[in-house]
Amino acid sequence: MSDKWTAADIPDQRGRVAVVTGANTGLGFATAQALAAHGATVVLAVRDADKGKAAAARIADAAPGADVRVQRLDLASLDSIRTAAGELRAAHPRIDLLINNAGVMYTPKMTTADGFEMQFGTNHLGHFALTGLLLDAVLAAPGSRVVTVSSVGHRIQAAIHFDDLQWERSYSRVGAYGQAKLANLMFTYELQRRLAVANATTIAAAAHPGFADTDLFRNMPAILRPLTPLVTRLITQPAEQGALPTLRAATDPAVLGGQYYGPDGFREGRGNPVLVQSSRQSHDPVLQHRLWTVSEELTGVGYPV
Repeated sequence: MSDKWTAADIPDQRGRVAVVTGANTGLGFATAQALAAHGATVVLAVRDADKGKAAAARIADAAPGADVRVQRLDLASLDSIRTAAGELRAAHPRIDLLINNAGVMYTPKMTTADGFEMQFGTNHLGHFALTGLLLDAVLAAPGSRVVTVSSVGHRIQAAIHFDDLQWERSYSRVGAYGQAKLANLMFTYELQRRLAVANATTIAAAAHPGFADTDLFRNMPAILRPLTPLVTRLITQPAEQGALPTLRAATDPAVLGGQYYGPDGFREGRGNPVLVQSSRQSHDPVLQHRLWTVSEELTGVGYPV
């Protein structure tokens, strides 16, 4: 595989349907824009439909003739997820790419509509529920993929706190983010195992953007906010570059199920998208299965594999 993979290497996506969560800004927008430019029908699954429509208009301006649609989706609400999944299945009986990109980072202690800790509930449980509810449509598309966006943060203070998943006893915004991003990887690996057992042509892969310049930094602790412009200038890369690992995981014909893509630079902070390794803990099959079981119980969503 080339170590200089760019958006120019994305194969023709005409005839394919891609659903991208959190696609009105940042990495999601860059991902959706690149897929649309290569011919995919792209659905921007976003919390704010008006912002989604504005993003769709920007994509259409940059890629005349692009087929871009908007679907309202609030990953912090199981009711919203069920409604959105039903509407998506009705509109698109076959989904070629499901890109679980949306996320929140370092939020103050708060909960979703269903009482889940916000980072775990949105980043992991929301995508777990959405994927399960859409999986029949994804399986109906030969060679389809589920790509979930994780983070280098899956290594920082990261563990799955099964004794206090919702951080009710104490709260660390960094630890909660690490748990959610670790869960994204464990979900990907367990989903891939189940797809392989079912002999599905669908694969599950993961990616991370390195240190990308996006609005995720808005929830940095107050003491660190004055440093944000300096950090942004010194260590981050543009969202368009940060989206490349996701785009490679979603479109490169050489990608295998269960692989993880990220930048090739120092500590995977920036650079060209390549195959990278996640933590040893993320590969623990016992923890993966336990997390999967708990996620089914919490969301009420079962899987057809």
